[in-house]
Amino acid sequence: MTVQNEAGTGPEGRELLEVWIDQDLCTGDGICAQYAPEVFELDIDGLAYVKSGDDELLQAPGATTPVPPTLLRDVADSAKECPGDCIHVRRISDSVEVYGPDAA
Repeated sequence: MTVQNEAGTGPEGRELLEVWIDQDLCTGDGICAQYAPEVFELDIDGLAYVKSGDDELLQAPGATTPVPPTLLRDVADSAKECPGDCIHVRRISDSVEVYGPDAA
C-alpha cells in the first residue's frame, strides 16, 4: 500500500495518480485491458471499467482507482491509444489531468 503525504506524493517523491474511465465515450475496444489488465477490465456490457486494488470492478460513474507506480507506463499508453479518448489519469493532489483527452 502506498502512503500519501500532505503534498500528494508517495514515499519516493513521486506524484500519486488516479485513473477513471468515462463510459459514455468508451468504444469497448479493450485496448486498456490489453495494456494494463491489473487496472482495467471489460464488463459484460462491453465497456471498460477500472478495478480496485482488490481486483473489484468499479462500476459507479466516475469511479477512480490509484495508478500503481509500476503500471504507470501501461496506464499512460492506454490513455494515449484509447480510440474513445475516455481514459483520464490525474494527480490525486490537485486533480490535474496528466494523461488523457484533457491533459495539457
